[in-house]
Amino acid sequence: MKTLLEIAGWAAVVQGVGGAVTHLLGWWRWAHDLLIVNRLDILAGYEVFASLALVVLGFALLGTSETLNKDRTS
Repeated sequence: MKTLLEIAGWAAVVQGVGGAVTHLLGWWRWAHDLLIVNRLDILAGYEVFASLALVVLGFALLGTSETLNKDRTS
C-alpha cells in the first residue's frame, strides 16, 4: 500500500507541476496532451487551480505513505 501511495503521490506532483509550468510560463508545449488537466474538458479555464490542487494532493499522498511507514515501525 505504501508503494502505491508513493507512486500516486509522485505522479500527482509531476502532473501538477507540469500543468502549472505549462500554463503559467508557456514551457513544455510538447507535453500539453500528456497532462491530465488538459485532457479533462470540465477543467477548461481552471487548469492552473487544478494543477495546484494536484500538487497539494500529491504531497498529501506522500505524507500519508510516510505515516503508514511510521505506524508499522512503532
